[in-house]
Amino acid sequence: MNLRSLIPIFDDSVSSWALEARLLRWLTFTWLFIGLIILFSASYVVADVRQGDGLFYFKRQIIWVFAALIGFNIIVNQPLQKILGVSHWLLGIFLALIFVTLIPGFGKKAFDAARWIAIGPIPIQPSELIKPFLVLQSARLFGQWERLTWRVRLTWLGIFGLVILGILAQPNLSTAALCGMTIWMIALAGGLPYKYLGGTAIGGFSLGLLSISIKEYQRKRVMSFLNPWADATGDGYQLVQSLLAVGSGKTWGLGFGMSQQKRFHLPIQDTDFIFAIFSEEFGFVGSILLLLMLAAFATLGLIVALKAKNPIYRLVAIGITTIMVGQSLLHIAVTTGALPTTGLPLPMFSYGGNSMIASLIGSALLIRVARESSEAEVVPLRRPQLEKKRQRRRML
Repeated sequence: MNLRSLIPIFDDSVSSWALEARLLRWLTFTWLFIGLIILFSASYVVADVRQGDGLFYFKRQIIWVFAALIGFNIIVNQPLQKILGVSHWLLGIFLALIFVTLIPGFGKKAFDAARWIAIGPIPIQPSELIKPFLVLQSARLFGQWERLTWRVRLTWLGIFGLVILGILAQPNLSTAALCGMTIWMIALAGGLPYKYLGGTAIGGFSLGLLSISIKEYQRKRVMSFLNPWADATGDGYQLVQSLLAVGSGKTWGLGFGMSQQKRFHLPIQDTDFIFAIFSEEFGFVGSILLLLMLAAFATLGLIVALKAKNPIYRLVAIGITTIMVGQSLLHIAVTTGALPTTGLPLPMFSYGGNSMIASLIGSALLIRVARESSEAEVVPLRRPQLEKKRQRRRML
């Protein structure tokens, strides 16, 4: 294997890609670059005080980015059928690891949730890493739903249910809800009957209500979301500080690095509330530009899905677009007080290697679909020309 091919900037094949694939590639790198800049600003003060090095979190994120980019370039240059062929094994491994986090002594707790497994100095968050493979396997199931027996259908639906229940038990309501909504969207795009979709939607909503009623801290978050100013120094503190950060940005923002809320006023400002820092420093105009970038990514994802001839590939494009853009919008909605406070990172922005790897793998899968859809369109156009040349040779 040519080692240069593992590094995106040395990939010589890019010039031959379809337009959508090239646009998605550069949009991904732009998204990543902006995210790293914001993480540098959001994490510097905290890292300087806690670790004695203002670049501590930023340097660790750079290491994860380099590792993730190698995986990114491997995927964009691999046949999607080959990746789909191993997706069920990877889904099974990460599902098992999700339940390992629930075993006392194995799961690493943070903020009363056991979502990580520590392998030496490397924290593994299986609920993040499972997302792209959940999309792949959902696309495989619903893309050939009519050809499968009910035994196979129910087996995989049961596995998907275990994924959501395992994540919910950590507890991680936001990620469980995101995974459930993504599977549901793929099933909808796959043409499943509305009676099945309606039943699962009701079941998922009921499961979320049950989780909120059982978990006291989740219930407090919902209540504080309704009126965070009623307990601005207690349960509503985080949302109030986030709203102050967003409001302080006004039209043009305070300027890069000038956020005041990141100075130990807004908790976990480099992960679950990083958009608040972005909005404070770049204001309403910067936030609109970010939303336009997400809209461009979603539009390209939809174009790729519409051009895909293979129904499974089409559902992969829809699923990746849903989970990337959907997670971003949910994160923004939480930081602006439109949804209850949840722990959901902003793809490409938030600190965390697992989220970065999952995001770049997802983007790589979408680019791969774009490449293969284009190749499928080009091949039939060349065949008539070859036939004409053969006929001319026979006549001669």
